[in-house]
Amino acid sequence: MDVGVRETSGNIYVPRYSALQRVNHWITAILFVLLALSGLAMFYPWLYFFFVFFGGGQATRNLHPWFGVGLVVSFFFLAVQFVRNNIPNRDDVKWMRNFRKVMTNDHENLPELGKYNAGQKGVYWSQIGLILVLLITGLIIWDQYFYDWTAIPAKRWALLIHSLAAVIAIAIIIVHIYAGIWIKGTGRAMTRGSVTGGWAYLH
Repeated sequence: MDVGVRETSGNIYVPRYSALQRVNHWITAILFVLLALSGLAMFYPWLYFFFVFFGGGQATRNLHPWFGVGLVVSFFFLAVQFVRNNIPNRDDVKWMRNFRKVMTNDHENLPELGKYNAGQKGVYWSQIGLILVLLITGLIIWDQYFYDWTAIPAKRWALLIHSLAAVIAIAIIIVHIYAGIWIKGTGRAMTRGSVTGGWAYLH
């Protein structure tokens, strides 16, 4: 069990993430943003202006799949570190049934949880599934290396599924970011690696 550290301010802070975990998280986050922007640039004409961030359309098309490879590798190491804490259990069902209380910060009758609640576990497993789908479909449409491996109809379906999975993944990450901002004190965990004793007790 982690032991809290009392700082000069008098507050007790509890370790939550190691330096390695935080670096891994931010590398994954940066790669996700690069992937999202480059992918959206190719997704819809109104978003073509994103091309300027990557040196033009052709450069964007070349860089996008490599960002994807980097994300898969980085996310794999991140997921492996947190898999034990994200195994669903009965407390998650109770937490979901009381989700209205969670939204209103009424924690009186909520079950005691481990490191992550059901919502966080949902983000974890959904991103694993979506990134796997994005990897498989991305390889199918990566014509520079795999053009001869699949037929045109397969590429069209893969492109459609790839786009849908990307939109869902982006939406989930937006909710993930919003939750991190909305729940006061959460951001400190991924910037400094610790949370207050009160935050740890409450969440």
